[in-house]
Amino acid sequence: MPVLGLIKEGKVPSDNRVALTPKQCKWLLEQHPDWDILVESSTNRCYKDIEYQRVGIKVVDDITAADILLGIKEVPKSQLIPNKTYLFFSHTKKAQSYNQALFHAMMDKNITLIDYECLEHEDGQRLIGFGFFAGIVGAHNGIMAYGNRTKEFSLGRVKDVKDYMELIHTYFGLKLPPIKIAVTGSGRVAHGILEIMNLMDVQQVEPDEFKSRTYPYPVYVHLKGKDLYQRKDNGTYERNDFHEDPANYECLFKEYLPHAKILMNGVYWEKGIPPLFTLADLREENTVLTTIADITDDAFGSVPCNLGDATSEDPIYGVQLDSCEKCNPYNYNCVDIMAVGNLPNELPRDASRFFGEQLIKYVLGDLVKGGNPIIEKATMLDKGELTVHYNYLANYAIH
Repeated sequence: MPVLGLIKEGKVPSDNRVALTPKQCKWLLEQHPDWDILVESSTNRCYKDIEYQRVGIKVVDDITAADILLGIKEVPKSQLIPNKTYLFFSHTKKAQSYNQALFHAMMDKNITLIDYECLEHEDGQRLIGFGFFAGIVGAHNGIMAYGNRTKEFSLGRVKDVKDYMELIHTYFGLKLPPIKIAVTGSGRVAHGILEIMNLMDVQQVEPDEFKSRTYPYPVYVHLKGKDLYQRKDNGTYERNDFHEDPANYECLFKEYLPHAKILMNGVYWEKGIPPLFTLADLREENTVLTTIADITDDAFGSVPCNLGDATSEDPIYGVQLDSCEKCNPYNYNCVDIMAVGNLPNELPRDASRFFGEQLIKYVLGDLVKGGNPIIEKATMLDKGELTVHYNYLANYAIH
């Protein structure tokens, strides 16, 4: 009998999301009476132990009886159980140095690692993730930061509301000033940003109008790949070509710096992709950008003045334009940065429910049956061995 286990989150600071809600666990057992589900007891989880117990799910202190262990953030090395299959966001596919020791520990313990981030459709679109709610919380925080800076309006914190429906109610009566907002990206993060733009009654305009017109009400422009990048030799954009060799491309976002007061960044970034702008661009006299919500949150990545994560408790920091050093936000001659690595944690119950629905729809059934090509391509380690799809990490995997 296959046994699924929901592990308690051990990373510090603590994350309170979970891969499956109590009702989802109950539904799975009703559909698959030959399965079992164990929940490792946790005091930090957004769904309490008693909520699982009320629907008949076993809560245990020792999760070693489970075969497939489902988490969210990186599992501390000391908590890894040998010879198990783990699913979580390992943040190792880009050879992140800060998680190399964790990767080595999983190899030493013969662990099979399936990384949520690597579950993709054939066209490269992510199959599962928290991006939608990252976009929602990040966009809210970006608008909140601009209000804090200008004192033209005031927004509270997402983490102080009960759920997404209550968050929506906080926008009743909100009237934003006539600002211009640039939204970048085309995935789930961008969809979450656009949701907030619509709820706040920010109107979408075309790129040429954004750069040429003024408006008496708030507007945003949505910039996707072809709007942001072009080949240096002929000015064209082709998605696969861009991701295969981004060095052949230049970024066009500088054209929007004289117009956008706020940037909501949702683009995918990896090493080699041109940044949206340079630090020198920010210092240009005609640049009006003051607030950046870097929701995809790659330090020194697509947003070069992202100096690293802030915390959920204090999500905004300033960066001095002349020295690029961190400072207090909302000051003259600085740009305000919102960069938080666990934004969906501010709406944990909604985000967990959404995540669990995708996990059930696309992954769990086939995983228990032995897998499928999508799961195979997302398997970074098989019993501690680097799989063929991740041979590019060979140097990273060397102890």
